[in-house]
Order: sequence, then C-alpha cells, then structure tokens
Amino acid sequence: MTLVLDHYPLIVLAFLTLSLWTAITNARYLRRFGDHTPSRHFPYVSVLVPARNEAENIEACVRSLLAQDYPNFEVLVLNDHSTDETGDILTRLARLDPRLRVFDGEALPLGWLGKHWACHQLAQRARGDLLLFTDADTRHHPSMLRESVSALLSEDVDLLTAFPLEEVVTWGEKLILPFMALGILAFLPLRLARRLRRPGLSVTIGQFMLFRRSAFEAVGGYASVRAKVVDDVALGRRIIANGFRWYLVDGTERVRCRMYRGFWDAIEGFTKNVFAFFEYRVVFYLLAWAWVILAFLQPPLALLSRLLGEPLTQFPFDLAVVAVAETITLFRVAYKRFGFPAYLAFFYPLTVLLFALIALRSLAFTVLGTATWKGRSLARPALRW
Repeated sequence: MTLVLDHYPLIVLAFLTLSLWTAITNARYLRRFGDHTPSRHFPYVSVLVPARNEAENIEACVRSLLAQDYPNFEVLVLNDHSTDETGDILTRLARLDPRLRVFDGEALPLGWLGKHWACHQLAQRARGDLLLFTDADTRHHPSMLRESVSALLSEDVDLLTAFPLEEVVTWGEKLILPFMALGILAFLPLRLARRLRRPGLSVTIGQFMLFRRSAFEAVGGYASVRAKVVDDVALGRRIIANGFRWYLVDGTERVRCRMYRGFWDAIEGFTKNVFAFFEYRVVFYLLAWAWVILAFLQPPLALLSRLLGEPLTQFPFDLAVVAVAETITLFRVAYKRFGFPAYLAFFYPLTVLLFALIALRSLAFTVLGTATWKGRSLARPALRW
C-alpha cells in the first residue's frame, strides 16, 4: 500500500496516458455510416418509434423518417398513453402517408417497464427483415436508412448501433451530456471489444439500434430485458453473449437528438441510467467513481492549491500540469469526435464533479427505490455487491 501511495501521481499519469491513447485510437477506428460500401440489396426495414408525451418532437421525427431515400421501409409509431397532443399529431400524419402506421399502446403488464413494453408491441407488429428502434426526439438525414443498412450488410453484423449528434443548448446540458462521449471513447477499446466479443466490452445506444430480425428474436427481444432499466445496453450484451455480432458507428452526421432539455432533465435521466449501466455492482461502482474523482480532479486541485498557497493536496505541481494538459486533450478528442463544442473540455473538472454527484444520486435513488422516469416509478432492483 505504501508503494502505491508513493507512486500514486505516476499511476494517475499512466491512467490518463492510456485513456488518451485509447481515445485517439478509437477516434481513428470509429467509422461513420457513409464510410461503408453502398449496398445494392434493400431488405425491408421497419422503423419503430415509441412515443409518450412527445408532442414537441414527434412530427419532426416522423417527417424525417418518411423522407428517407431508401426504397423499402415502413414507419411504426406507438402512442404510449400520451396525455398531450401526440396522438392527434400522429393521426394527422398517418393520413398523409401510407408507410406510417400508428397504434395506441395496450395496458402495461406487471413486470414490464413502459418503454420496453411499447417497443415489444412495435416489434410484434413490424413486418421488416430489419428492425430499427429509434427515439421520438431524434431527427434523421434522408440518407440515414440507406447508409445504415449498407453499414450493417457491409460489416456483416446483427446489431448496428450509432452515437447520434447530441444537441446541447443550456449550460446544464453542455456540462453533463458530453461526459458520455468521454466514457465511450476513452474507456472502451472498440477494436479489441469487437475482436474479443465480450458482452461487458460493449455499449449500445437506444436512440439508434438496427437489428437483423432473426437475431433480435433469437435473443428474446424486449421480453428478455423487460425489467432492465438500460434496455439498450442489455440487448447489446445479449446479442454478443449469444454469438451474434455487434458494431458501433459514429452517427453524428446522420442522426440528431436533443436527449435532455435542461439541467434537471439531464440529472433525472442519468440518475435512472448510470448505476444500472454497472449492473448494480455496488463495490465496483463505488471504486470506479472514486478513481474517476481522484484521477480527474486531484491534478487541477493541486494547481489551484499552488495558486492559493495552500497545501490542499500532495500531488506534485509539475506532474499536475502534465496531468491537466493530458486530460484537456483527452476531453477535446472525445468532444470533437462526437460533435460537442471543443471549448467545453476546459470545463472538465466541473463536468466530472457533476457527473460523479449524479452517479451517487443514481446509487441512492436506486437503493431507496425512489427512481422514476416519465411519470412511472422504477422498481428497486436486486443489488450485486
């Protein structure tokens, strides 16, 4: 232990260097939709959109999907007991285009989460050989469907998922959401993950999941993850665990989304998801976030203590300068790759602090069973120590 403490600053530097190398490698390896060979084969695609109180978003989303330059698809939207004008908007749009099919959701069965039940109903009604699940707050470039199908067929995979361009408007969104980009680019070695095919070395983004129907049904579809809070991640891991192939692409040029609207909306969303992503492993979760706090926040704290003339930390000043420079570079690489403003990298201490507090809130709300989403309570899961 003494040896570790004596060399702790060097361990932090080694961690940051490895993270930066991983981010740079991933940024070069990660491909976009349009980087793949255009397909001459156009399997029938069902685009599936669950919608609950999405009057502000649903028309722009559906119109962008109906504007696809792909020759062989349908769009299915399920109105999940909305209490706003979502249903009226969908009814009007459905009259204008026969490719759009709209359904009202059935009552939520015991043991199901709301969105999962909506997606399950959509999949049951879909006619496509390929199933694309996307969210009601997304907007899609006209070539999205053609290029994403080409990518899936070119790479010969069973699940293609994409990171969209996450629009951040308020400062609360700008300081919280970009941390996702860092998590993917710095901590997930994509080339190695694809080669090893380990479920834990994957991330699937629910805003864009394109499945071969045969693989989706073989792993049990949404019924197999009916109570999983992070259904997208769980489905991706089931795909890999069952011997199917998963692939992540950069979708920022073809799919846009404003994931959360404002500071508290972002906090509520990540409170629901962060602990669930770690599969409720309490000890590992606490150790991981403790390390993130120390590695990312102690070096800038050391610089601040030098400016104030107060010994707030024992981290050497010269090593702290190197660590802060590496971290800013790391954040800039991640942010630039996923379309976030690069200047936000200079605010990384605040971003890390806020996300760490959200992580603790996620743990607390999950343990207490007080987590909610879109007006529905989330059941308290079994914890894994």
